[in-house]
Amino acid sequence: MVLSGGLVLGLHTLMTLLSPQEAGAIKADHMGSYGPAFYQSYDGSGQFTHDFDGEQLFSVDLKKREAVWRLPEFGNLAYFDPQNGLASITMIKAHLDVLVERSNRTRAANVPPRVTVLPKSHVELGRPNVLICVVENIFPPVINITWLRNGQTITKGVAQTSFYAQPNHLFRKFHYLPFVPSADDFYDCKVEHWGLDEPLFKHWEPQVPTLLPDTTETLVCTLGLALGLAGFLVGITLIITGTCLSSTPR
Repeated sequence: MVLSGGLVLGLHTLMTLLSPQEAGAIKADHMGSYGPAFYQSYDGSGQFTHDFDGEQLFSVDLKKREAVWRLPEFGNLAYFDPQNGLASITMIKAHLDVLVERSNRTRAANVPPRVTVLPKSHVELGRPNVLICVVENIFPPVINITWLRNGQTITKGVAQTSFYAQPNHLFRKFHYLPFVPSADDFYDCKVEHWGLDEPLFKHWEPQVPTLLPDTTETLVCTLGLALGLAGFLVGITLIITGTCLSSTPR
């Protein structure tokens, strides 16, 4: 899919706990925030999320009009009425419409994203693991991220987060792929974004230690045996010589 078109972005963040800025001020132990919350003119899309201590708890799906918890277990501990998030998005959209009318309708600048692929834990062949594709410096927040194994698209088991806000008003997104490492497989995280001239592929494959070929192993064993035998013969010769010398009359 090739992304095209212009985008005007509206941002709105509500902080439920304010972090003190003055030197020497008491720091808050925990922080919750509504955000990033935004609406954009492209495809009438947007996002409303709630974070706690930097971790995303849930987001509101604007099309399904329901809360989507980052982990299903979170939904068993708390409840959030998605209408509250939809009302905030409606307010953001109204503000965006006013800003567009008052602006010169210049399109938002596209920023090329930065992509990193890494495993969740230490890689061992045959042991289940998770690959993580971290896409940073996203702006605008319209992006396609696809996993490929040996050049073939993978959709089964793939999971993703909503957009996380970065301090520089850009966005970050995570994509997850459960997999079983094999020496025969390689993976790519494919990223499509308006800031890229062409799709970006971030390659990853397990680093398998290079084993010595059979011929090399045989040669090493042969040399080891030869050196051992030579040492044995030298030792026997020295013992015999020493015995003869000690038995000779002075």
